[in-house]
Amino acid sequence: QVQLVESGGGSVQPGGSLRLSCAASEYVGSEHCMGWFRQAPGKEREGVATIYRRGGGSTLYADSVKGRFTIYYDNAKNTLYLEMNSLKPEDTAVYYCAAEALCSVAPNSWKWVKYWGQGTQVTVSS
Repeated sequence: QVQLVESGGGSVQPGGSLRLSCAASEYVGSEHCMGWFRQAPGKEREGVATIYRRGGGSTLYADSVKGRFTIYYDNAKNTLYLEMNSLKPEDTAVYYCAAEALCSVAPNSWKWVKYWGQGTQVTVSS
């Protein structure tokens, strides 16, 4: 049973940056994607970014975060990261780490995730 522990959320002003971390309790197989999802109040959970660690670590991003967010994985630390820059108020949400996920940020892709982190709050406000 893989356990995912997230950290790095918080409050930041628009234009600011945060880095989220997701430490896995054990080695996570690379045959599936890992990713980050988010859920704002009153909205459905949505895909933010995924990474497929085989073959060079191909990544997918939601259009809303392209060019601002970067997902990457540190194999030595079994840790997934999400670097978030140029944050906007609409990025405010609870962010969840996911393992054994589809390599997709399409609507409802969150339904196919096997393991979830506990979630970490990100608030972007002036």
